[in-house]
Amino acid sequence: MSISITVKDLLDAGVHFGHQTKRWNPRSKPYVFDHRQGITIIDLGKTHVALEKACGFLEDTVANGGNVLFVGTKRQAQEIMREAAISVNMPYCVDRWLGGTLTNFSTVKRSIAKFKKYQAMETNGEMAKLHSKEIASIKREMVRMQKNFAGIVEMGDMPTAMFVVDVSHEDIAVAEAERCGIPAVGLVDTNSDPTKLLYPVPGNDDAVKSIRIIVEAVLAAVQNGLNQRETRRSTNRQQADLKAASAAVAAAAGIEGADLSKIDLPAGVADIVAGEGEAVPVVAKKPAVRKKIAAPKSE
Repeated sequence: MSISITVKDLLDAGVHFGHQTKRWNPRSKPYVFDHRQGITIIDLGKTHVALEKACGFLEDTVANGGNVLFVGTKRQAQEIMREAAISVNMPYCVDRWLGGTLTNFSTVKRSIAKFKKYQAMETNGEMAKLHSKEIASIKREMVRMQKNFAGIVEMGDMPTAMFVVDVSHEDIAVAEAERCGIPAVGLVDTNSDPTKLLYPVPGNDDAVKSIRIIVEAVLAAVQNGLNQRETRRSTNRQQADLKAASAAVAAAAGIEGADLSKIDLPAGVADIVAGEGEAVPVVAKKPAVRKKIAAPKSE
């Protein structure tokens, strides 16, 4: 996949600034350009290539019907990740990673169902019928649940992939994804281990501008995947409608297993198949009758 963001864009956003050299992780060495004035400089050429690969993977994942869990609980990434995930209707976690969200997903689903039940009770007025102490207890629990489950309430199944900002900060989430076999993509600074992710994107994970430009590229990839998914669904629906219409027309014409392109249809039927015009009764054509020529009489 080709992304619209250039190496210069990454440079302007400060993606190349790593951590202090005393804090660098040796496993990030393949992505390091140099160490200058005590700061590790990231090779933006490699960052750009890694970002293209990561975006291509996410685009294909979403196009094939998958969903991506956005995880970014550090202060600089919270709002950026929340806005991005909501804009493409993807699950997210930006307040606190709840241990067992992936490895104990069945229990989390039950808690989410309980949260939805409380919400329904509050909406339809059932909660008002309870004792005041019980209402207060439920509302306290709902506040806690809202914080924990806000971004995953509609995540009915395990995510297909994960996108994280700061591998070290989200180490529990990354470990759970690895244990569950969920491929992870993430922004990885020089103080982190990039080998923990299937598609690491080396870059500054502390600056808001750096985080935003990477998230924008990921967001564009996810949106492209959604567009491809919708196009495929639309094509499949059209093919199914055409197949059903072919079968109906063929049945009405008394021809089984026929293809519309091979049937001489009455006027208006082709428009009906395409979704235009009003229904027109189909009349089967009578087969042509050949007259037999009598043999000449022998004299």
